Amino acid sequence: MGRGPRYKVPRRRRREGKTNYRKRYIVVMSRKTRLVVRPSLKYVSIQIIKAKPEGDETIAAAHSRELVKKYGWKGGASNTPAAYLTGFLAGLRALKEGVKEAVLDIGFVTTVPGGKVFAALKGAIDAGLSIPHSEEMIPGDDRIKGEHIARYTSTLKGEHPEKYERLFSQYLRNGLSPEDLASHFEEVLSKIKEEYKDVISNREEVVEA
Repeated sequence: MGRGPRYKVPRRRRREGKTNYRKRYIVVMSRKTRLVVRPSLKYVSIQIIKAKPEGDETIAAAHSRELVKKYGWKGGASNTPAAYLTGFLAGLRALKEGVKEAVLDIGFVTTVPGGKVFAALKGAIDAGLSIPHSEEMIPGDDRIKGEHIARYTSTLKGEHPEKYERLFSQYLRNGLSPEDLASHFEEVLSKIKEEYKDVISNREEVVEA
């Protein structure tokens, strides 16, 4: 802990690990709308935020809980496919509110290539937002759709059935075989696209023009 007359107590949100003020300053000074991605052990939360003198304004938001309650998602609410779907949903809602560009804000999350924050980023980009990024950080389609999980469970089910049932108990309770995760991902993605078909249609017309 710092000591001495020149020691300055960090701001409360910095002490609580909620705000990295150095990163926030850089992002805010860019004057761009921020795609704020906050994954936890259980969920993924995404907000589209605009910094204003009087405080941040949340323009649009999406939470992976919605995937479960509204779109029938039966997989984990914090895994890579869920992060992508949540990002896709947030991106469409941002477009609906007139937002076309953003910069990624991951706070204190460690940048790991192919991580959940970049799956969420990919979802927002595929929805139609323009966001600066490096393709090297984006997870592959097999991870986004959960095909890597399906392959692993297929092997695990035959060799270690008890471990299979323990690790994927949530999926099984929800009536989803982990081996079918990729097809279930496409099913939920289609539901989101159907609800926001007008937004998607307008986006495609702009691109063609």
